Amino acid sequence: MKNIILSAYILLSIVSFTGFAQEAVPKVKLTNLEKTPNSQWQGKRVAFLGDSMTDKRRVGTTCVYWEYLNELLGIEPSVFGVSGNQWNDIYKQSVKLHDEKGANIDAILIFAGTNDYNHDIPLGEFFSETTKQTNSNGKEVTRKYRTPNLNDSTFCGRINKAMSYLKNNYPQQQIVIMTPIHRGYAKFNEKNVQPDENYANGQGLYIDSYVDVLKQAASYWAVPLIDLYSTSGLFPLADSQAQYFHDKETDRLHPNAQGDYRLAKTIQYKLLTLPSGFVTE
Repeated sequence: MKNIILSAYILLSIVSFTGFAQEAVPKVKLTNLEKTPNSQWQGKRVAFLGDSMTDKRRVGTTCVYWEYLNELLGIEPSVFGVSGNQWNDIYKQSVKLHDEKGANIDAILIFAGTNDYNHDIPLGEFFSETTKQTNSNGKEVTRKYRTPNLNDSTFCGRINKAMSYLKNNYPQQQIVIMTPIHRGYAKFNEKNVQPDENYANGQGLYIDSYVDVLKQAASYWAVPLIDLYSTSGLFPLADSQAQYFHDKETDRLHPNAQGDYRLAKTIQYKLLTLPSGFVTE
């Protein structure tokens, strides 16, 4: 009876968030051989921040990537992602994380940026530049001086605001930025139609530009980057890849359970190359 109720809930979630009823692709059954128990990630408390692809309501899928990671790595996930959220919301999710968990977390993974592109958010700049006096080798000199932009109005400002908060509140935790995956066409209703990534957004920018900014952000904030845009293998613009997305005709934006499996496997092996955090008991 519980399985029937759970299946109905998953199907209802898929219909509610995508607007279309689509036969759900079942969760991939994991084998013991692909699991990596007893790694540095076993039992670690990992927070996931992001948008619909992280949302625990399973948008377009029957198993989200972090649910697979729970089985593959033995992590303990805490999920704060919300469908439709952008990087300005990552700051809000970070505050919620701190309110609920405090410092009782080992790592934080952030998977966002595709909605900033879709909502035409300007890229902006990471820094504002002025001049300032400083002592250099015993002499007062005037040098160019940069200050990070912290705002909600630009992509760079949003990232800086969220990362500044996380760096100041979680100095011992592993923080990882993950880039968005490629975007395929999606039509959720007559007023919510999203072109594929071959179309520039209202700023005249392609999604590649937002991915590049996230790569720069990881470098500036000294956090690892998992480049899912390049390494996940998910490419919804090819018809052969439609098998990994919710609906071939109406939703090549959200991965299905097979697509989330590919995401999880990519993230699994990237995480195995990283420390799981620096929290000392």
